[in-house]
Amino acid sequence: MSKKQKRQSTRTFTPVVATPRPVTTPNRPSVSTEFNPDYSFVIRDLKKIGILAISFIVILVVLTFFLR
Repeated sequence: MSKKQKRQSTRTFTPVVATPRPVTTPNRPSVSTEFNPDYSFVIRDLKKIGILAISFIVILVVLTFFLR
């Protein structure tokens, strides 16, 4: 069997010189494109759910007086 020979790397590295980039300001999106959700329908639905829950609890309390 022949022995495996290790290869020596003959790479020559050239230094990388950083070139300065011109400073630019990022383009900001206009105010009209910002995320501004409208949750008014959610608030309206939560109010309806709250009114229904309170009315059902009141009905149950009233029924307990009649069913005793």
